[in-house]
Amino acid sequence: MVTRRTPLPGVGTQYDLATRDGRHISVVAHDDGRRFIGFYSSDDPDACQGTVPLDAQEAARLASIIAPDHADHALPGGELGLDLVTERIPIGPDSPYRGRPLGDTRARTRTGASIVAVLRRTSTHPSPSPDFRLEAGDTLLVVGTREGVDDLSDIIAGA
Repeated sequence: MVTRRTPLPGVGTQYDLATRDGRHISVVAHDDGRRFIGFYSSDDPDACQGTVPLDAQEAARLASIIAPDHADHALPGGELGLDLVTERIPIGPDSPYRGRPLGDTRARTRTGASIVAVLRRTSTHPSPSPDFRLEAGDTLLVVGTREGVDDLSDIIAGA
């Protein structure tokens, strides 16, 4: 099994995986959280048979299904039995929190999950204050339990 990582300046990173049976799968991870999964022909590794676009929330859900114990290995301290995940949650145009201060989410109080940064197309805002105003297109970098992060994702989406 071979994996190759290719930086794509201004876009993100491309990850190529050649499976043991000779299949080629590619994931392009955009800086804004979007992902594209490409599936290639085993006869011609350059011939893409199809792609599946995923937003940040869909990609995170798929990752948690494929590798549910990934968080235990990804974070130092996983060996301490901490059941934490890190996820990106997009602020969509229909989010009830678009245009409102971060504190209005009451994220930690309601879910136990913490918003550790807000990613904006042009910049990153680590440790945002409660008065930080959210915009459509922002992506929240969240740390918490799987349940807390899922609940926060639903809250942000207005579900």
